Amino acid sequence: MSKKLVKSTSNSVFAGVCGGLGKYFNIDPTVIRLGFVVSLFLGLGSPGLIYLVMAFIMPKDETYFY
Repeated sequence: MSKKLVKSTSNSVFAGVCGGLGKYFNIDPTVIRLGFVVSLFLGLGSPGLIYLVMAFIMPKDETYFY
């Protein structure tokens, strides 16, 4: 089974991007969230723009938990 990069519906704070990245790379999504926030305040690249683009491009996880 191949891994697929999708937005997380179960581990989502804003759009689920960091949760999806954490699941894909098998690391804690909190680390990714902190990385985005730190790079946003330090002005490293364009993390806000990257996050927004990923939020629109990445498909949602179609796994539903009832």
